[in-house]
Amino acid sequence: MIYCARGQAENLIKMHKSQLASDRTSCRSPIANQVRLVLHTAAYWLMLTLRQAVPTTHHLRNAEFAPLRLRLLKLGARVIEIVSRIRLAFAAACPEASLFRALASICAFARASAARER
Repeated sequence: MIYCARGQAENLIKMHKSQLASDRTSCRSPIANQVRLVLHTAAYWLMLTLRQAVPTTHHLRNAEFAPLRLRLLKLGARVIEIVSRIRLAFAAACPEASLFRALASICAFARASAARER
């Protein structure tokens, strides 16, 4: 099997357009359309980073953006703010609670290692 980097790039562009609606440039002003595209690109980067942070054994590791958004971002939780941290209280039947714990520990580790580098 021959690897084609151009094909992978085209797949990523297609995902950017279809799943984040980045091809909608309906504003009259070109500057507004450019800002909209920059915001969609930031959302794309956030979703790619989130997908890469998912552990390799989890089924969402290779998922497209729509399932990631539905399973990880569109959730109901009670937010409890404490002085030093923010706690999220999920329902007892939350199917992705263990994944959230894993992602939180990965983010905490990345933040601590970035603070050590400064």
